[in-house]
Amino acid sequence: MRKRYAMLCAVCCASFCLGAQEVQKTDAEQVLIHVDAAKAEGVMRPVWSFFGYDEPNYTYAENGQKLLGELHQLSPAPVYVRVHNLLTSGDGSASLKWGSTNAYTEDASGKPVYDWKIVDRIFDTFHEKGITPLVEVGFMPEALSVHPQPYRHNFPQGNIFTGWAYPPKDYAAWEDLVYQFAGHLRKRYGDAELKGWLWEVWNEPDIAYWKATREEFFKLYDYAAEGIVRAAPGARVGGPDTTGAAGKNAAEFLRAFLEHCSRGTNAATGKKGAPLSFISFHPKGAPQWKGDHVQMGLERELLSVEKGFEVIAEFPEWRKTPVILGEWDPEGCAACSAKTNPQNGYRNGNLYAVYTAEALKDTLMLAESTGVNLAGAVTWAFEFEGQPYFEGYRELATNGIDKPVLNTFRMLGMMRGERVRLTSTAAAAAETVLHPGAEKIEGVDGMAAKGERELEVMIWNYREEDLAGPARKVRIEVTGLPETVKKAKLEEFRIDAEHSNSYAAWLKMGSPQNPTTEQYKELEKAGQLERFGAEKSAAVGHRKCEVTVELPQQSVSLLRWSW
Repeated sequence: MRKRYAMLCAVCCASFCLGAQEVQKTDAEQVLIHVDAAKAEGVMRPVWSFFGYDEPNYTYAENGQKLLGELHQLSPAPVYVRVHNLLTSGDGSASLKWGSTNAYTEDASGKPVYDWKIVDRIFDTFHEKGITPLVEVGFMPEALSVHPQPYRHNFPQGNIFTGWAYPPKDYAAWEDLVYQFAGHLRKRYGDAELKGWLWEVWNEPDIAYWKATREEFFKLYDYAAEGIVRAAPGARVGGPDTTGAAGKNAAEFLRAFLEHCSRGTNAATGKKGAPLSFISFHPKGAPQWKGDHVQMGLERELLSVEKGFEVIAEFPEWRKTPVILGEWDPEGCAACSAKTNPQNGYRNGNLYAVYTAEALKDTLMLAESTGVNLAGAVTWAFEFEGQPYFEGYRELATNGIDKPVLNTFRMLGMMRGERVRLTSTAAAAAETVLHPGAEKIEGVDGMAAKGERELEVMIWNYREEDLAGPARKVRIEVTGLPETVKKAKLEEFRIDAEHSNSYAAWLKMGSPQNPTTEQYKELEKAGQLERFGAEKSAAVGHRKCEVTVELPQQSVSLLRWSW
């Protein structure tokens, strides 16, 4: 049985209880979390610093710009953003699951007309906010589609897979569009900036996002990749961004794509194989509504992670290639609100925050077990313009108010340096994580990281079913601290039903849809990561330290020692 994957480290103090909030009941069985600060397990890689959304025109909206700035501030690591619809035709107006740039049209004689004004607004905003693009090349412009009508959809009414999902009528014209697109971006931002970018082709071609065969997608990929590297030599191009590999068709598509990139005939060049700098697929969970509460489905998301990693591991030539989970989420539809899908109500509060922490550690554990090179996990969540407050969309902020899940990423951004070993007596069983099935994956667990003069321990109490339950008393025992450390500053940050929780604050206000200026300021403050209790001075003896906390159900705490 493989060891649990650990990500954080801790420096410690004499035993005391750290500002525990009052709870109705505490589970009598104490949880022991042990952190070995001397046992390094690799560099803290910020695989979490990837985000994405369908609606590219929200990028330059006021709240979109505000949120991108906050994402940039999470940590010194690059923050990557992936968006759909960068080549979709339209006037730039946005709606749920829709966006457009009108980059490509044709004149009366059928000659291409390129217009980069809206593209520039999007990428200029990324540039100004310090965001690194994960450039998704798609979708098909109306004038280039083999089946252009109907084109714009009106989600949630009707079918969203319209003219933009079809192949090009001319693959040479498609390649030239991609070449012009990449060349324009290179000219505008320069080689130094583009060096850090990632490029990918299309989205979920194994389902109706691609209205053609698997072989035709490979052709689309070949021509797009040729256009990218021709315009920007050395560009890192990847794919195929298929759906979760727990599905048979998705797994077969991913396998066939990797085979094509290794040994297939390239439709654009006639040579063997195709460029592939990273591999991407989309694992999703499956929450269920139980009549009065939601039961999350983390095991389904992890099963897709496991199966995708296993497919990649079948190819020795791709085994060490970076893997990006292009949409890594508790379920599949960010634009489906809790009003029509009550299971999505988890998105407003602290359950989404704690789920994300547990899912990240388990995903890292699966990557270590299979030996793949996990480079990123894209949280497909951003913000939706013109929607009611806390409507239950999968988003990081609502009307400019940060939701609790964003504070999980703030905690992760505070964890730097080396991963160190962390074990918990109440974590999900390793075999349950490594081989997900019907069994719930839940428990009290954590991650740890140690910097030069600090140590962070992130712990959580996660339950799949969102029902009231007892807090857990958690004793954190840290060993292996530097011999020179005799005293440290200790802080705790908390996300739970009362802390770092703008949704709870909004409910207490009476759920206003038109908050006053003072209410809005209060909600903004409630959306930030809150320090829990007062700062402590912590004694360290014999390279050891111990602290006990009360950890409510569906909560996350970050303890930081600095010296």
